[in-house]
Amino acid sequence: MGRSPRPGGSRDRPERPTHLVIGRILGPHGVEGEVKVEILTDFPERFDLLETVYLGEELEAVAVEGCRTRVGKALLKLEGCDSRDAAGKLCGQLVQVPIDEAVPLGDDEYYVYEIEGLEARTTEGEYLGHIVKVIETGANDVYVVRNGDQEILIPALSNVVIKVDLEAGRIEVQLPKGLR
Repeated sequence: MGRSPRPGGSRDRPERPTHLVIGRILGPHGVEGEVKVEILTDFPERFDLLETVYLGEELEAVAVEGCRTRVGKALLKLEGCDSRDAAGKLCGQLVQVPIDEAVPLGDDEYYVYEIEGLEARTTEGEYLGHIVKVIETGANDVYVVRNGDQEILIPALSNVVIKVDLEAGRIEVQLPKGLR
């Protein structure tokens, strides 16, 4: 993936992705070509509205002929996938949608791709490093910030992450005692 300069900083950030992953095909379901999909989005209801999905690294467009959702899983009937063998060949494929179809987020909510690559500084201006990964723990996200060989884990809590400035390409944090 190419890189583009980040406004307000000397370090590059990844380009905005063209697609977002919403699921992963786990395998066939039944004998008529349905696939079982692990839901990897905070908005599982979006599966009921799908008309087209994009599969794999090649982002092959495939029409959705039907969908049923269950807790944490979706059963999709995809165009051209009419047998258990055909469904089995899709196992492991990522199910994606165009970024332009992303569910709008509320205030102070961000997609992972928007956070990764941001510079992290304390409220006093001390440089901590860049966010290299977001770990989703269930309770709250954790930002992995790296500066050379040093790594710090910052909980994405409102009393810790004071400001997210996407335009400037940075976050400001108030680190709790003992975090460093």
